Amino acid sequence: MAENGAAEGAEQPQVQMNIIGQFIRDLSFENVMAQKGVGGEVQPDVNVQVALDAKKRSTENQYEVITKLTIESKNKTGGEVLFVLELEYVGIFNIAGVPEDQLHPFLLIECPRMLFPFLRRIVSDISRDGGFPPLNLDNIDFVAIYRNELARRQTEGAGETPN
Repeated sequence: MAENGAAEGAEQPQVQMNIIGQFIRDLSFENVMAQKGVGGEVQPDVNVQVALDAKKRSTENQYEVITKLTIESKNKTGGEVLFVLELEYVGIFNIAGVPEDQLHPFLLIECPRMLFPFLRRIVSDISRDGGFPPLNLDNIDFVAIYRNELARRQTEGAGETPN
């Protein structure tokens, strides 16, 4: 029986993930409120959009995972835009032992989850340095984002007509 257990354990490769590097590829913060001279009492309404992408790098087992955030803060009462923050954050990962059929969800769920605390800190610092209270992002459900993207692609694929 121990032999079977050992054989089963050998079939399951050990997943290894290392963050090799992470960096801001693109960052834009526009303080619309200051530019237009909007003043007085404001009640921010924040909209956060998240887009994910991943690609294989030329080095074996290395992948680049990109998280793109677009954050727009509007005044609840008048609807004026207060600020717009766009951030493209990249993580470079060394990943081994993930089965091929599970690699895509791993790259677009687990990798962004590992980078999220750093992203949250950048957004907080930038919004604070831009003259607003620090924006502390709520946790992002990367599983839901992944499932929504798969559903969107299936809907688009079903709606296409052959030529």
